Amino acid sequence: MKDDKGGGQKQIQLNIRCDEETSKGLYSNLAKISHTFDEFSLDFIYVNPDPPFGRLQSRIILSPSHAKRVLEALTQQIEKYERNFGEIKLPPATPDNFGYVQ
Repeated sequence: MKDDKGGGQKQIQLNIRCDEETSKGLYSNLAKISHTFDEFSLDFIYVNPDPPFGRLQSRIILSPSHAKRVLEALTQQIEKYERNFGEIKLPPATPDNFGYVQ
């Protein structure tokens, strides 16, 4: 993170704390993305196939500018991943149009 105050490019170290439960992470195999003028909402959902049910794992609400920065960061990480491990292949669309992102 850089601090532009005072005209200098001073590096700022940010210590991020995380409790043990959060550090385990959550699995999601479906994402629902929606927006209003003021915000983007990303719902990360786990869909269990048998018996079929879905559970909202997490909802992240972002400002439009932060959503765009997240998109840029994710694009960079996917490009880096594919350089190291090869192209990520997407499965074909399902007949009922039930995909991984809605």
